[in-house]
Amino acid sequence: MAEAQRTTIDTAEVERFSAMAAEWWNPNGKFRPLHKFNPIRLAYIRDQVAARFGRDPREARPFQGLHFLDIGCGGGLLCEPMARLGAEVVGVDPSENNIEVARLHAAESRVNIDYRATTAEALADAGEKFDVVLNMEVVEHVADVGLFVSRCAEMVKPGGIMFVATINRTLKALGLAIVGAEYVLRWLPRGTHQYGKLVRPDELETALAHAGMAIIDRSGVTYNPLADRWQRSKDMDVNYMVLAEKPAG
Repeated sequence: MAEAQRTTIDTAEVERFSAMAAEWWNPNGKFRPLHKFNPIRLAYIRDQVAARFGRDPREARPFQGLHFLDIGCGGGLLCEPMARLGAEVVGVDPSENNIEVARLHAAESRVNIDYRATTAEALADAGEKFDVVLNMEVVEHVADVGLFVSRCAEMVKPGGIMFVATINRTLKALGLAIVGAEYVLRWLPRGTHQYGKLVRPDELETALAHAGMAIIDRSGVTYNPLADRWQRSKDMDVNYMVLAEKPAG
């Protein structure tokens, strides 16, 4: 089958998240884990973008002039902070429900974000390019990881970067991220993650390399139950983040 005919969209996954769209901005709702997880993601993105583009993260709007894409943006939990930091943000999600919620919240918050209900392949086909692509907690929900990573990488400008965050496919992740988080603690609705769709770091890095991206940083993310917060770690057995760059040459 030709690549143009293939799709990264898993319809069942889109429908699952569409059904929960109204919950996106409720910090005690079905997306509570993402709200807890957001500070560590935001700090990592802020510091890495500032380092790569020579910006001062202490400034009010250090990302002024940078063009960001948040692919699989959901309700906009990452888009809004990036826009407040000065970035020009495009938020993309295949779910019309998610985009409707994101647009409404951005309007209420008076934040300017270009939200679009579309797909990575449609955006790539249109030839759009970005300094920074945020690909956070998405690859474990798509139909074709290699194709998805490739189409996202097409949209990274030379010298630009892409962040990818996901869950490792290990027994530890099965126990903590699926059985523990979904069935025991009920932090997430049952069925949010399927073990077979989780992505190992070596698989992700191979897909990135095939897409012309060079890995420049890796970090695990672990939960500290005593502090009730997430923190960066060398342990990539469950949650992890990878940063890749498209060579400028």
